[in-house]
Amino acid sequence: MWLRCCKPITRLKQRQHALNSKALCVRPLHTGHARLTYGHYEGLYPGHIHTTHLQKALLAVGSGVAALQNPYRHDMVAVLGETTGHLALINLRDRMRNDPEGYLVLTERPKIRLSTLDLEAMASLPDGSFGREYLRFLEDNSVTPDSRAEVKFVDDEELAYVMLRYREVHDLLHTLLGMPTNMLGEVAVKWFEAAQTGLPMCALGALLGPLRLNASRLQSLLTPLGPWALRSGWRARCVLSVFYERRWEQDLEDLRRELNIEPPPVGLTKKKNT
Repeated sequence: MWLRCCKPITRLKQRQHALNSKALCVRPLHTGHARLTYGHYEGLYPGHIHTTHLQKALLAVGSGVAALQNPYRHDMVAVLGETTGHLALINLRDRMRNDPEGYLVLTERPKIRLSTLDLEAMASLPDGSFGREYLRFLEDNSVTPDSRAEVKFVDDEELAYVMLRYREVHDLLHTLLGMPTNMLGEVAVKWFEAAQTGLPMCALGALLGPLRLNASRLQSLLTPLGPWALRSGWRARCVLSVFYERRWEQDLEDLRRELNIEPPPVGLTKKKNT
């Protein structure tokens, strides 16, 4: 049994190694900003790229077109979210500040990466625990938290972290909502996120995503699944305000009840298909 547990952990660590990129050396300036030592740009945070309103608009249009053509272009989805989400990010940041646990997340700024996860400990957790089910989701769908892009175009250091936290929480939402990574599952999560976050990128995905579904899956979305996702998104506590790294041992059903998220109305296959 231990060998079976080790195999998914080994594969996840192999993905982490493949995704590792060259580390950036950052040193503080007297202005309080950060600067990449090999570059010439002084940004608000490492990797920040300053853009004008016109440049953001052009980036939003270009990335939106690319994301519509291929919803799995996560890099284009990321750019679209950053260039259109300023007001929604402010609202999310304020909701986190007004929540004791959310304020702690903003203060400590944890990151969900394979390097920060104790995979062996999570694999040893009982079935039904949040950490064990999240680890199972990663392995069943061949995904890794290290695939989430760093923020570049958000012109506020704290809001940039809120955007990054949203991206990292996305896979956790799949676990909380019981949704796979096929197109129907992704659209259902986007409906939840649109109601929960107000991010224009999520609303666009929720609006246009159903166009890529076949008739039977569209029927599943419009009858039980979509209304459930919207209702749960509206009613649930702010999902960015949860310190998930301290919740791995919690029972998944208990966490859903705490966050006011109803169990999914239908069971979907875990395989990624359209």
